Amino acid sequence: MRADQFEITPEILLKAYAAGIFPMAEDADDPSLFWVEPRERGIIPLDRFHVGKRLARTVRSDQFEVRVDQDFDAVIAGCAAPGFDREKTWISGRIRRLYGELFDSGYCHTVEVYQDNRLVGGLYGVRLRSAFFGESMFHTERDASKVALVHLVARLRRGGFTLLDTQFVTAHLAQFGAIEVPRRSYKQMLRTAMDQEADWHVWPRGHIVTGEEALAALGSQPAV
Repeated sequence: MRADQFEITPEILLKAYAAGIFPMAEDADDPSLFWVEPRERGIIPLDRFHVGKRLARTVRSDQFEVRVDQDFDAVIAGCAAPGFDREKTWISGRIRRLYGELFDSGYCHTVEVYQDNRLVGGLYGVRLRSAFFGESMFHTERDASKVALVHLVARLRRGGFTLLDTQFVTAHLAQFGAIEVPRRSYKQMLRTAMDQEADWHVWPRGHIVTGEEALAALGSQPAV
């Protein structure tokens, strides 16, 4: 479904997310957008998020430093760059501008992973009420995007979120417990999420969350 019959604004984007649809571009050079509403929607049940033993050790070691909402431009650039598992991207210049505006207005967020003060992974997504809509992630060092996801889910759980939307299920996400749900079931989850508030800033601004804190927020996790 084409999305160019009228001007897309950040306000229209938020209404689209609340209705269960999201925009994409064919590729990075495509100025047009189209709306997507999958028959089977990818989600990660927040109460069934799985962290393997090796990853738990990596998270707990704090070999990476995790920050939030510090550098949107660098994160979306990393997500748009060719990676180990993709040759091209759907993140166009128009997507960057729109989500940059959402970031400036406080509805788009980043989880950033640093090593020696260098950005080596991260993710971004849209927050609306008690739902978080994951958009994309990247890594240039092993496990960096996985660590970002662990910290994201820890923040969502601690902040009272009820829905983590991944749009689709990939092999990468399936290892964490991502599943597909029918559109009708997803719409019910979405309605519930839109009826509740959650707190993205459950950890104070500027607070660097340690791996131990993140794993504690997830509840029972594998021991080292």
